[in-house]
Amino acid sequence: MKVVIADDEPLARERLRVLLGQLTGIEIVAEVGDGRSALEACAAHDPALVLLDIAMPGIDGLEVARHLSAFEPRPAIVFCTAYDAHALKAFEAAAVDYLVKPVRPERLQVAVERARTFTAGRDVAVDGEAHGDKRRTHLCARLRGSLRLIPVEDIRYLQAEEKYVVVHHARGEDLVEESLKSLEDEFGDRFVRIHRNCLVARHELVELRRDLDGHVHAVLRHGDRPLEVSRRCVSQLRDTVRQL
Repeated sequence: MKVVIADDEPLARERLRVLLGQLTGIEIVAEVGDGRSALEACAAHDPALVLLDIAMPGIDGLEVARHLSAFEPRPAIVFCTAYDAHALKAFEAAAVDYLVKPVRPERLQVAVERARTFTAGRDVAVDGEAHGDKRRTHLCARLRGSLRLIPVEDIRYLQAEEKYVVVHHARGEDLVEESLKSLEDEFGDRFVRIHRNCLVARHELVELRRDLDGHVHAVLRHGDRPLEVSRRCVSQLRDTVRQL
């Protein structure tokens, strides 16, 4: 079983490494100290189990778990934290176990066995869509064994293209394997629909323009071209622009 350890405390990582060394069939493929590095390690090594701290700098463990729920195959997640206050959120994020530090050897062994069971049956595992009460701060684009994390606040617009969504952001474009509808459900207060295949960041909207043929287009603050607005979205979009 390939394992990634993610904890910003070196002593906590060392303890987990020593305890895992006492178990059979375990290969530690990466040890990292923050959420971004945890996602990068998972994209590179495709682990079966991630031992994940919750309170980490930048992207915390709960958000890492939400990103990992979209990985295929999805790794088993075991949270290891100094506090038990996050237990409910951890299981909402589909963790297979929740360990309180200092981690006891017998509890870690139980967690590893639960992860083995999860891995054996993950093709029929529960849906990992639960987001708890905290939305993601980044979208995750996977790129040939690596990944790019895109801050949601940097996204200008989202455009559906076949089974992908093209994320147009401050540094370029990336593809994410998510539906436009799920992104609208999660970030509906930040983005507004202008077409069946397009969501635009509210802060990017400048004005609406009608061309000589009567078609309406949205002008974006940082867009290189206006975007087409469907007829059914025009009325609601006018109200949105007036309120900006």
